[in-house]
Amino acid sequence: MTDAPQTPSLADLRAEIDRIDEAMHRLLMERSAIIDTLVQVKRSAANPEGSAFRPAREASMMRDLVKRHEGLLPLDTVESIWRVIISTFTYVQSPYAVHADLSVGEPLMRDSARFHFGFTTPFTPHMGARAVVDAVAASKGDLGLLPAAMVPGADPWWTALEPAKAPKIIARLPFVDRADHPAGLPVFVVSHPIADAAVTEVSVFSVRVSGWSARSAAAVSALAEVLAVSDGALDGAALLVSVPDAGTRTAVEDALRQSGASVRSFISVGSHAAPYRIGMDSAG
Repeated sequence: MTDAPQTPSLADLRAEIDRIDEAMHRLLMERSAIIDTLVQVKRSAANPEGSAFRPAREASMMRDLVKRHEGLLPLDTVESIWRVIISTFTYVQSPYAVHADLSVGEPLMRDSARFHFGFTTPFTPHMGARAVVDAVAASKGDLGLLPAAMVPGADPWWTALEPAKAPKIIARLPFVDRADHPAGLPVFVVSHPIADAAVTEVSVFSVRVSGWSARSAAAVSALAEVLAVSDGALDGAALLVSVPDAGTRTAVEDALRQSGASVRSFISVGSHAAPYRIGMDSAG
């Protein structure tokens, strides 16, 4: 007769938890040692300036995290732990600050900044998006957080991103989008241009039109995400258009013209990874 397996004692289970905790800590220290070597390699590169934030890699890492996650531990907890690990090691590589526009509401923006960048990275608040853009432009490698939604009374801040050397949109947070996200405020991340590490799944354009109307808004909104602000003239508008693929740009321009609007300018102001939407992009 085979004996029934013995139920482990509380002491045994706690000892196993302690073993896992120690292993996790040692792995973090091992990761730190690799980062230290990475910093030395980067210092020997031709152009070591700028932020170490790499949106393409981070978006890919967060998608992989969601795809492999299972068990009782809430996804919110796992995502927040990894965001702290990633952002802290990024800060260790090249110290930077996060500038944030509080016009959308301080609690929402602060929660977003802390969830995605942790408490090690300095947080600098501003009242107004253009102040954030100016601060990033004056820095060597800082990041800016700007609401990816209309704020009442806001101006078309994205026009400040139009010059070639101006900061550009490099990411949209959260990388993992879901209805119950604890830091679900949609925000754009701006930084100095990082062409070598940019991700272009979604291209973002500053568009100026005349003849803007409800018909124009409906036509463009069917093809892309749009923020729109009156632009001086009675029927003029400044748009921030997020285009999901390169071919859609032409479709957007055609839709505007067919709706009776005239396109005055159509200028690239950055790009970002497409949000990984749970329930739409995955079965989770």
